[in-house]
Amino acid sequence: MSGLITVSVVVPIYRGEQTIAGLVAELEQYTSPTTTPDGHRFVVSDVVLVHDHGPDRSDLVLSELEQRFDFVNVVWLSRNYGQDAATIAGMVASKAEWIITMDEDGQHDPAYIATFLDTALRERVSLVFSNPTNRPPHGFMRNFTSRAAKRTLSVMCGLPQSVEFQSFRLIRGDIGRQLAKVTASGVYLDVALTWVVGRTATAPVVLRAEGREVSGYNYKSLFALFWKMFLSSGTRGLRFVSALGMLLALSGLLIAAYVTVSTIFGGEDEPGWASTIVLQLVCSGAVLFSIGIVAEYLGVALHVLIGRPLYLTVESPVTGTTAHRNEAVAAVGPVEQ
Repeated sequence: MSGLITVSVVVPIYRGEQTIAGLVAELEQYTSPTTTPDGHRFVVSDVVLVHDHGPDRSDLVLSELEQRFDFVNVVWLSRNYGQDAATIAGMVASKAEWIITMDEDGQHDPAYIATFLDTALRERVSLVFSNPTNRPPHGFMRNFTSRAAKRTLSVMCGLPQSVEFQSFRLIRGDIGRQLAKVTASGVYLDVALTWVVGRTATAPVVLRAEGREVSGYNYKSLFALFWKMFLSSGTRGLRFVSALGMLLALSGLLIAAYVTVSTIFGGEDEPGWASTIVLQLVCSGAVLFSIGIVAEYLGVALHVLIGRPLYLTVESPVTGTTAHRNEAVAAVGPVEQ
Protein backbone atom coordinates (compact mmCIF):
# COMPACT_ATOMS: atom_id res chain seq x y z
CA MET A 1 0.00 0.00 0.00
CA SER A 2 1.48 3.37 -0.97
CA GLY A 3 0.51 7.02 -0.63
CA LEU A 4 -1.65 8.45 2.12
CA ILE A 5 -3.56 5.83 4.12
CA THR A 6 -7.06 6.82 5.23
CA VAL A 7 -8.50 5.69 8.56
CA SER A 8 -12.06 5.80 9.89
CA VAL A 9 -12.51 5.77 13.66
CA VAL A 10 -15.73 4.17 14.94
CA VAL A 11 -16.81 4.83 18.53
CA PRO A 12 -20.06 3.42 20.00
CA ILE A 13 -21.50 5.91 22.50
CA TYR A 14 -23.60 4.74 25.43
CA ARG A 15 -22.53 6.95 28.32
CA GLY A 16 -20.04 9.37 26.82
CA GLU A 17 -21.30 12.77 27.91
CA GLN A 18 -18.19 13.41 30.01
CA THR A 19 -15.56 11.74 27.81
CA ILE A 20 -16.39 11.85 24.11
CA ALA A 21 -15.52 15.52 23.52
CA GLY A 22 -12.02 14.92 24.90
CA LEU A 23 -11.56 11.87 22.67
CA VAL A 24 -12.64 13.79 19.56
CA ALA A 25 -10.20 16.57 20.48
CA GLU A 26 -7.40 13.98 20.61
CA LEU A 27 -8.45 12.51 17.27
CA GLU A 28 -8.50 15.94 15.62
CA GLN A 29 -4.70 16.11 15.52
CA TYR A 30 -4.66 12.99 13.33
CA THR A 31 -6.98 14.54 10.73
CA SER A 32 -3.81 16.05 9.28
CA PRO A 33 -1.28 13.71 7.64
CA THR A 34 0.80 11.84 10.23
CA THR A 35 3.76 9.49 9.77
CA THR A 36 4.00 6.17 11.64
CA PRO A 37 7.29 4.89 13.14
CA ASP A 38 7.68 2.62 10.07
CA GLY A 39 7.31 5.58 7.72
CA HIS A 40 3.71 5.11 6.56
CA ARG A 41 1.68 8.31 6.15
CA PHE A 42 -1.94 8.21 7.30
CA VAL A 43 -4.82 10.53 8.07
CA VAL A 44 -8.04 10.09 10.06
CA SER A 45 -10.56 10.98 7.37
CA ASP A 46 -13.72 10.53 9.43
CA VAL A 47 -14.83 9.81 12.99
CA VAL A 48 -18.12 7.91 13.25
CA LEU A 49 -19.87 8.32 16.61
CA VAL A 50 -22.81 5.97 17.13
CA HIS A 51 -25.44 7.06 19.64
CA ASP A 52 -26.68 3.95 21.46
CA HIS A 53 -29.23 5.65 23.74
CA GLY A 54 -27.44 5.71 27.06
CA PRO A 55 -28.88 7.23 30.26
CA ASP A 56 -27.00 10.55 30.03
CA ARG A 57 -27.07 13.55 27.65
CA SER A 58 -24.66 12.15 25.11
CA ASP A 59 -27.07 13.06 22.32
CA LEU A 60 -26.64 16.78 22.99
CA VAL A 61 -22.86 16.49 23.02
CA LEU A 62 -22.83 14.42 19.83
CA SER A 63 -25.07 16.89 18.02
CA GLU A 64 -22.76 19.76 18.93
CA LEU A 65 -19.64 17.82 17.91
CA GLU A 66 -21.17 17.00 14.53
CA GLN A 67 -21.91 20.68 13.93
CA ARG A 68 -18.45 21.78 15.04
CA PHE A 69 -16.21 19.29 13.22
CA ASP A 70 -16.47 18.39 9.54
CA PHE A 71 -14.82 15.01 10.12
CA VAL A 72 -17.41 13.90 12.71
CA ASN A 73 -20.39 11.85 11.51
CA VAL A 74 -23.04 10.80 14.04
CA VAL A 75 -25.15 7.67 13.50
CA TRP A 76 -28.37 7.72 15.54
CA LEU A 77 -29.84 4.36 16.56
CA SER A 78 -33.56 4.04 17.28
CA ARG A 79 -32.92 2.51 20.73
CA ASN A 80 -30.17 0.84 22.75
CA TYR A 81 -28.84 -2.16 20.83
CA GLY A 82 -25.55 -2.77 22.66
CA GLN A 83 -21.89 -2.14 21.90
CA ASP A 84 -21.54 -4.77 19.17
CA ALA A 85 -24.52 -3.58 17.13
CA ALA A 86 -23.52 0.06 17.55
CA THR A 87 -19.98 -0.71 16.38
CA ILE A 88 -21.29 -2.58 13.34
CA ALA A 89 -23.61 0.33 12.47
CA GLY A 90 -20.60 2.64 12.61
CA MET A 91 -18.57 0.34 10.38
CA VAL A 92 -21.28 0.52 7.72
CA ALA A 93 -21.07 4.33 7.80
CA SER A 94 -17.25 4.41 7.61
CA LYS A 95 -15.48 5.39 4.39
CA ALA A 96 -11.73 4.83 4.76
CA GLU A 97 -9.27 2.08 3.82
CA TRP A 98 -8.92 1.01 7.45
CA ILE A 99 -11.30 1.10 10.41
CA ILE A 100 -10.26 1.66 14.03
CA THR A 101 -12.84 0.75 16.68
CA MET A 102 -12.41 2.10 20.18
CA ASP A 103 -14.32 2.79 23.39
CA GLU A 104 -15.82 6.08 24.46
CA ASP A 105 -14.39 6.17 27.98
CA GLY A 106 -10.89 7.44 27.19
CA GLN A 107 -8.88 4.32 28.10
CA HIS A 108 -7.94 3.79 24.43
CA ASP A 109 -5.20 6.18 23.29
CA PRO A 110 -5.52 7.36 19.64
CA ALA A 111 -1.72 7.56 19.47
CA TYR A 112 -1.70 3.78 18.93
CA ILE A 113 -3.41 4.11 15.54
CA ALA A 114 0.09 4.35 14.06
CA THR A 115 1.13 1.18 15.89
CA PHE A 116 -1.90 -0.69 14.56
CA LEU A 117 -1.17 0.36 10.97
CA ASP A 118 2.51 -0.56 11.18
CA THR A 119 1.58 -3.99 12.59
CA ALA A 120 -1.04 -4.65 9.90
CA LEU A 121 1.27 -3.65 7.03
CA ARG A 122 4.31 -5.39 8.48
CA GLU A 123 2.46 -8.65 9.24
CA ARG A 124 0.30 -8.42 6.10
CA VAL A 125 -2.95 -9.02 7.99
CA SER A 126 -6.43 -7.53 7.78
CA LEU A 127 -7.25 -7.56 11.50
CA VAL A 128 -5.16 -6.34 14.42
CA PHE A 129 -6.28 -6.58 18.06
CA SER A 130 -4.81 -4.50 20.85
CA ASN A 131 -2.66 -6.36 23.36
CA PRO A 132 -2.67 -4.40 26.63
CA THR A 133 0.70 -4.47 28.37
CA ASN A 134 -0.78 -3.25 31.65
CA ARG A 135 -3.69 -4.48 33.71
CA PRO A 136 -7.05 -3.09 32.52
CA PRO A 137 -8.29 -0.29 34.81
CA HIS A 138 -10.97 -2.43 36.44
CA GLY A 139 -11.33 -4.45 39.61
CA PHE A 140 -9.58 -7.78 40.18
CA MET A 141 -12.75 -9.87 39.83
CA ARG A 142 -13.78 -8.23 36.56
CA ASN A 143 -10.34 -8.72 35.03
CA PHE A 144 -10.21 -12.32 36.27
CA THR A 145 -13.67 -13.23 34.94
CA SER A 146 -12.89 -11.59 31.59
CA ARG A 147 -9.73 -13.67 31.16
CA ALA A 148 -11.51 -16.83 32.32
CA ALA A 149 -14.38 -16.28 29.87
CA LYS A 150 -11.99 -15.86 26.93
CA ARG A 151 -10.04 -18.98 27.94
CA THR A 152 -13.29 -20.93 28.19
CA LEU A 153 -14.29 -19.91 24.68
CA SER A 154 -10.85 -20.79 23.38
CA VAL A 155 -11.04 -24.33 24.77
CA MET A 156 -14.75 -25.20 24.51
CA CYS A 157 -15.60 -23.44 21.26
CA GLY A 158 -12.38 -23.98 19.34
CA LEU A 159 -11.67 -20.23 19.10
CA PRO A 160 -7.97 -19.73 19.87
CA GLN A 161 -8.31 -16.09 18.78
CA SER A 162 -10.83 -15.42 21.57
CA VAL A 163 -8.01 -14.71 24.04
CA GLU A 164 -7.08 -11.76 21.79
CA PHE A 165 -10.57 -10.26 21.46
CA GLN A 166 -10.54 -6.55 22.31
CA SER A 167 -12.80 -3.62 21.41
CA PHE A 168 -9.70 -1.58 20.46
CA ARG A 169 -8.92 -3.06 17.03
CA LEU A 170 -7.98 -2.28 13.42
CA ILE A 171 -9.98 -3.81 10.55
CA ARG A 172 -9.44 -3.48 6.83
CA GLY A 173 -12.18 -1.17 5.62
CA ASP A 174 -13.70 -3.19 2.78
CA ILE A 175 -13.82 -6.34 4.91
CA GLY A 176 -15.39 -4.52 7.85
CA ARG A 177 -18.07 -2.82 5.77
CA GLN A 178 -19.06 -5.92 3.81
CA LEU A 179 -19.20 -8.04 6.96
CA ALA A 180 -21.23 -5.39 8.78
CA LYS A 181 -23.84 -5.35 6.01
CA VAL A 182 -24.51 -9.10 6.25
CA THR A 183 -24.11 -9.65 10.01
CA ALA A 184 -27.36 -10.83 11.55
CA SER A 185 -28.89 -10.23 14.96
CA GLY A 186 -27.30 -12.18 17.80
CA VAL A 187 -23.82 -12.41 16.25
CA TYR A 188 -20.78 -11.35 18.25
CA LEU A 189 -18.58 -9.07 16.15
CA ASP A 190 -15.20 -10.58 16.99
CA VAL A 191 -16.50 -14.09 16.29
CA ALA A 192 -17.92 -12.92 12.95
CA LEU A 193 -14.55 -11.39 12.06
CA THR A 194 -12.86 -14.77 12.55
CA TRP A 195 -15.20 -16.21 9.90
CA VAL A 196 -13.85 -13.94 7.16
CA VAL A 197 -10.28 -13.16 8.29
CA GLY A 198 -7.48 -15.69 8.25
CA ARG A 199 -4.41 -14.61 10.18
CA THR A 200 -4.63 -11.89 12.80
CA ALA A 201 -2.02 -9.95 14.73
CA THR A 202 -1.79 -8.03 17.99
CA ALA A 203 -0.28 -4.65 18.76
CA PRO A 204 0.98 -3.67 22.23
CA VAL A 205 -0.92 -0.80 23.86
CA VAL A 206 -1.05 0.81 27.29
CA LEU A 207 -4.55 1.30 28.62
CA ARG A 208 -5.34 4.58 30.34
CA ALA A 209 -7.68 5.14 33.27
CA GLU A 210 -11.31 5.62 32.33
CA GLY A 211 -12.44 9.22 32.13
CA ARG A 212 -15.43 8.57 34.40
CA GLU A 213 -15.87 7.12 37.85
CA VAL A 214 -18.13 4.15 37.13
CA SER A 215 -17.70 1.64 34.32
CA GLY A 216 -20.50 1.28 31.79
CA TYR A 217 -20.54 -2.50 32.27
CA ASN A 218 -21.79 -4.54 35.20
CA TYR A 219 -21.43 -8.29 35.71
CA LYS A 220 -24.88 -8.96 34.26
CA SER A 221 -24.05 -7.21 30.99
CA LEU A 222 -20.62 -8.87 30.85
CA PHE A 223 -22.19 -12.32 31.28
CA ALA A 224 -24.72 -11.50 28.55
CA LEU A 225 -21.80 -10.53 26.31
CA PHE A 226 -20.03 -13.82 27.06
CA TRP A 227 -23.19 -15.83 26.37
CA LYS A 228 -23.70 -14.04 23.06
CA MET A 229 -20.11 -14.83 22.13
CA PHE A 230 -20.61 -18.49 23.07
CA LEU A 231 -23.82 -18.92 21.06
CA SER A 232 -22.44 -17.23 17.95
CA SER A 233 -19.23 -19.25 17.99
CA GLY A 234 -20.74 -22.15 16.02
CA THR A 235 -22.03 -25.61 16.90
CA ARG A 236 -19.37 -26.49 19.45
CA GLY A 237 -21.96 -25.95 22.18
CA LEU A 238 -24.20 -28.62 20.68
CA ARG A 239 -21.24 -30.97 20.47
CA PHE A 240 -20.62 -30.32 24.15
CA VAL A 241 -24.22 -31.32 24.87
CA SER A 242 -23.73 -34.56 22.90
CA ALA A 243 -20.49 -35.32 24.75
CA LEU A 244 -22.21 -34.68 28.09
CA GLY A 245 -25.02 -37.07 27.16
CA MET A 246 -22.56 -39.79 26.17
CA LEU A 247 -20.62 -39.31 29.40
CA LEU A 248 -23.75 -39.61 31.53
CA ALA A 249 -24.92 -42.68 29.59
CA LEU A 250 -21.55 -44.37 30.10
CA SER A 251 -21.60 -43.49 33.80
CA GLY A 252 -25.09 -45.00 34.09
CA LEU A 253 -23.96 -48.25 32.46
CA LEU A 254 -20.95 -48.51 34.79
CA ILE A 255 -23.09 -47.91 37.88
CA ALA A 256 -25.67 -50.45 36.67
CA ALA A 257 -22.92 -53.04 36.14
CA TYR A 258 -21.53 -52.35 39.62
CA VAL A 259 -24.94 -52.75 41.27
CA THR A 260 -25.64 -55.98 39.33
CA VAL A 261 -22.28 -57.56 40.23
CA SER A 262 -22.62 -56.51 43.88
CA THR A 263 -26.08 -58.06 44.07
CA ILE A 264 -24.99 -61.37 42.48
CA PHE A 265 -21.79 -61.94 44.43
CA GLY A 266 -22.56 -60.02 47.59
CA GLY A 267 -25.74 -61.81 48.42
CA GLU A 268 -27.33 -58.69 49.79
CA ASP A 269 -29.92 -56.46 48.23
CA GLU A 270 -28.80 -52.98 47.43
CA PRO A 271 -31.18 -50.38 48.89
CA GLY A 272 -30.44 -48.15 45.90
CA TRP A 273 -32.72 -45.32 46.85
CA ALA A 274 -30.05 -42.71 47.39
CA SER A 275 -28.13 -43.61 44.25
CA THR A 276 -31.33 -43.67 42.21
CA ILE A 277 -32.36 -40.22 43.38
CA VAL A 278 -28.87 -38.83 42.74
CA LEU A 279 -28.82 -40.28 39.23
CA GLN A 280 -32.27 -38.90 38.50
CA LEU A 281 -31.27 -35.44 39.64
CA VAL A 282 -28.01 -35.46 37.69
CA CYS A 283 -29.58 -36.82 34.52
CA SER A 284 -32.66 -34.59 34.64
CA GLY A 285 -30.44 -31.58 35.31
CA ALA A 286 -28.23 -32.50 32.37
CA VAL A 287 -31.27 -32.95 30.14
CA LEU A 288 -32.72 -29.58 31.11
CA PHE A 289 -29.34 -27.90 30.67
CA SER A 290 -28.98 -29.48 27.22
CA ILE A 291 -32.50 -28.45 26.20
CA GLY A 292 -31.74 -24.93 27.37
CA ILE A 293 -28.64 -24.66 25.18
CA VAL A 294 -30.49 -26.06 22.16
CA ALA A 295 -33.32 -23.59 22.80
CA GLU A 296 -30.83 -20.70 22.88
CA TYR A 297 -29.44 -21.79 19.51
CA LEU A 298 -32.97 -22.01 18.10
CA GLY A 299 -33.67 -18.53 19.45
CA VAL A 300 -30.69 -17.10 17.58
CA ALA A 301 -31.79 -18.89 14.40
CA LEU A 302 -35.36 -17.63 14.85
CA HIS A 303 -34.18 -14.00 15.05
CA VAL A 304 -32.41 -14.46 11.73
CA LEU A 305 -35.35 -16.22 10.07
CA ILE A 306 -37.95 -13.65 11.08
CA GLY A 307 -35.67 -10.81 9.99
CA ARG A 308 -35.06 -9.16 13.37
CA PRO A 309 -32.76 -6.20 12.58
CA LEU A 310 -29.37 -5.96 14.23
CA TYR A 311 -29.93 -2.22 14.51
CA LEU A 312 -32.04 0.57 13.01
CA THR A 313 -30.80 4.09 12.29
CA VAL A 314 -33.00 7.18 12.60
CA GLU A 315 -32.76 10.94 12.20
CA SER A 316 -31.12 13.00 14.93
CA PRO A 317 -33.37 13.12 18.03
CA VAL A 318 -31.92 16.50 19.03
CA THR A 319 -34.49 19.18 18.18
CA GLY A 320 -31.97 21.98 17.77
CA THR A 321 -33.76 24.40 20.10
CA THR A 322 -31.77 27.18 21.74
CA ALA A 323 -31.95 25.47 25.13
CA HIS A 324 -30.60 22.21 23.77
CA ARG A 325 -27.79 23.95 21.90
CA ASN A 326 -26.75 25.81 25.04
CA GLU A 327 -26.71 22.57 27.05
CA ALA A 328 -24.61 20.88 24.37
CA VAL A 329 -22.10 23.75 24.25
CA ALA A 330 -21.77 23.63 28.03
CA ALA A 331 -21.17 19.89 27.92
CA VAL A 332 -18.58 20.06 25.14
CA GLY A 333 -16.81 23.20 26.29
CA PRO A 334 -15.61 26.26 24.42
CA VAL A 335 -14.13 26.03 20.94
CA GLU A 336 -10.36 26.47 20.88
CA GLN A 337 -9.14 28.81 18.16
